[in-house]
Amino acid sequence: MNRKEIYNPNSTENVNDRRVFGGNPTGIFELNNIKYQWAYNLWEVMLNNTWFPKEVDMTRDVNDYKQLTDAEKTAYDKALSQLIFMDSLQTNNLIDNINPYVTAPEINLILVRQSFEEALHSQSYAVMVDSISQNSAEIYDLWRRDMMLKGKNDAIARVYQELAKNPSEYNFVKACFANQILEGIYFYSGFAYIYTLARSGKMLGSAQMIRFIQRDEVTHLVLFQNLINTLRKERADLFSDKLRAEVIEMFKEAAKLEADWGRYITQGQILGLTDDIVEQYIQFLADERLNAVGFEKIYNVTNPIKWVNDFAKFNDQKTNFFEGTVTNYSKGSLSFDDDF
Repeated sequence: MNRKEIYNPNSTENVNDRRVFGGNPTGIFELNNIKYQWAYNLWEVMLNNTWFPKEVDMTRDVNDYKQLTDAEKTAYDKALSQLIFMDSLQTNNLIDNINPYVTAPEINLILVRQSFEEALHSQSYAVMVDSISQNSAEIYDLWRRDMMLKGKNDAIARVYQELAKNPSEYNFVKACFANQILEGIYFYSGFAYIYTLARSGKMLGSAQMIRFIQRDEVTHLVLFQNLINTLRKERADLFSDKLRAEVIEMFKEAAKLEADWGRYITQGQILGLTDDIVEQYIQFLADERLNAVGFEKIYNVTNPIKWVNDFAKFNDQKTNFFEGTVTNYSKGSLSFDDDF
C-alpha cells in the first residue's frame, strides 16, 4: 500500500475514479467536484462546531475539586489522564498513519480537520489540569506509573502500530475499525464519570468542556463509520470472514478494557456508577457501534444511564443544563445516528 503523492501533475483521474485509498489524485483539492458527498457534508458540520477551550469558565471547578472526596479526586485524575492519551494518539495517528494513504481529497479534508480538533482537545485538558491541579505533572505522568492505564493505552495503540509497521490494505481497514472503537467506546467511561459529578452539581466547567469535546467525537465517530461503510461497498473483497472475526474480537476486547477501566477508576465508590452499570453501558455502546457498520449486536443490553444523553445533547437553542439559562448555539449539531 503506497502513500499518496502530495503533487501529481501527471494524474488524469476524474471525480468518478476517486477511491478512499489506491486512487491516483493530482494533489489539488477540487472541491467543486465531490464523489463522497457525506465527507463534504461532515466537513461543514465540523466547521460549524468550532469552539475554543477558553470559552469555558473553569472558575468554580477550582473550589469544587478541593471539596471532592479522595475517591472522586482519584477517579477525576485518572479519567483525565486517559483522555489526554487518546487525543494525543489520535492527533498523530490521523496525520502520520491514516491520511497519507487516503486518496480522496474530500476525505483528506475532514481527517485534517479531525486532527485539528484532537489537538484542540489536548489544549482543553491542559486548561482543566491547570485549573484544578497543584501539580499538573502528576496527571500527565500517570500513564507511566499506573500499569492499568499503561496496559489500556498499549492495547489501544496496537492496531495503529500494526498499520505503521506494515501498511497493507487489510491493516488500513482494521485501523479504521480501531478508530471507530476509540471514538465510540474508549472515551466513554471517563465522559460518564465527569457527567456523574456534574449531575451532583460538581465540576460543572469540566462537564461543559467534555460536552464540547464529545460533540466533536461524535463527528469523528460518524466519519469512521461512513468510511468503513464506503469501503465495504468499494472494496468488498477486503471484508472477509477473517476480517469479520478479527473485528468482533477487537470490539469484545475494547468493551472489556473500557468496562474494566471504568470499574477501576470508580472503585465502586461513585454514586450512580456501580460496576454493573459501567459494564452494561459500555456493552450497549459496543452494540450500537457494531450495528452502525453492518455487524450484529453481541450483548443485546439497554442503556442503563440514559440521562447521560441529556448532558451530551446540543441543539440550536437549548436551556443550559448548568445554569438554567437559554444559550444560543449557532454551531452545528450531530447525533450518533446521523448517516451521511
